[in-house]
Amino acid sequence: MEAADNTSRTDAPAITSGTPGTFAWGVLAKRHPALIQQVRDAFPYAPEQRRALDVMLEEITEGVIEPLPETAHDHSTWTAWGRECFGRSWFEAPFLWAESYFYRKLLQAVGYFAPGPWQGVDPFAPFKQAELRSEELAEELVALGDLAARPEQERAEALLHASLWGNRADLGFRISAGDAAHSAAVSHLVADDSHLLWSLLTADEPVTVNVVADNAGRELIPDLVLIDHLLRHRHASAVTLHVKPYPYYVSDAMTADVIDCLRRLLHAPGHAGEVGRRLWEAMSAGQLTVDAHPFFCAPLPYRDMPDDLRAELSNGDLTILKGDLNYRRLVGDRLWEPTISFQDATACFPGPVAALRTLKSDVITGLGMKTLTELDGSGQDWRTSGTHAVIQVRR
Repeated sequence: MEAADNTSRTDAPAITSGTPGTFAWGVLAKRHPALIQQVRDAFPYAPEQRRALDVMLEEITEGVIEPLPETAHDHSTWTAWGRECFGRSWFEAPFLWAESYFYRKLLQAVGYFAPGPWQGVDPFAPFKQAELRSEELAEELVALGDLAARPEQERAEALLHASLWGNRADLGFRISAGDAAHSAAVSHLVADDSHLLWSLLTADEPVTVNVVADNAGRELIPDLVLIDHLLRHRHASAVTLHVKPYPYYVSDAMTADVIDCLRRLLHAPGHAGEVGRRLWEAMSAGQLTVDAHPFFCAPLPYRDMPDDLRAELSNGDLTILKGDLNYRRLVGDRLWEPTISFQDATACFPGPVAALRTLKSDVITGLGMKTLTELDGSGQDWRTSGTHAVIQVRR
């Protein structure tokens, strides 16, 4: 692997959404307004919720950032987090903060936290459930059975890549060494520390692992299957799966989503059903636990995590962070020089850490100059299109 630039850079600017045509601008200007309409259409909300969604749409497109009402249970928390952002355009705020606050305000609009009939109703549940009912997932679970006959090392690599790539329809559990999908997956890895990752997951001594989940549905299923493999083959003696305490970023996983995925596995025929039964038993025995710390819905980088979460992650031998948002929070959502060392960028994280991330935003670290030159010369939107990925590890 190419050596990356080890120069620590603390002056990299935070990513914002103010420049038309950039990825961050597109999220705030196009994706968020469209999502409000999708949520509005997905439920028969009462006039009160529909008016609140309309007000929110006007605020994010034409207005300025408004604080939560004083009656909100977390009003003081968000007031502290947003003191420099309120009264400004959404496009002027740091992208990570603005994106997170958008989802908090969306939950406010639909009455997720307020006493009443819509309290606790996940506005993104229809999208998550549709994935679990999809034909694509059914086909992937059948392919999981085919993978079971492969040698253990080959199976482990395939499951790692399935977890990395998530819901890409052309990959999933079809990845196995020597086939076309596997070759495509490897060729689109712009950084690959998978050998270092497996060296930390040794069967020689008990290893406790934290897995910080990303999306539910078709992306959480491969994560759970990988966890089953780690437990079954003693790469891990215990796993804690960290999820969101409430709906976030459309499809981010909560405890309810973990249970829905386990039930989907349990009801699948063949090998997938066996995986579901083992995971169900592992949870019942305390070998697999689920945690939902409030910080996982905070608009802050992991360097600012509270002491109790820092201590919890420090107690594990390895933390695996899934997905793009976790990567942004891990290294800081800034326009780093891509060759800055991943080791330096993650120095504040407690203990060994691995990032499994499909690239869907601008931030990137740990690339060699040759790789960066080739990617920038390819003419592709490699940073944001989801076609490239990284497996990066800091021991």
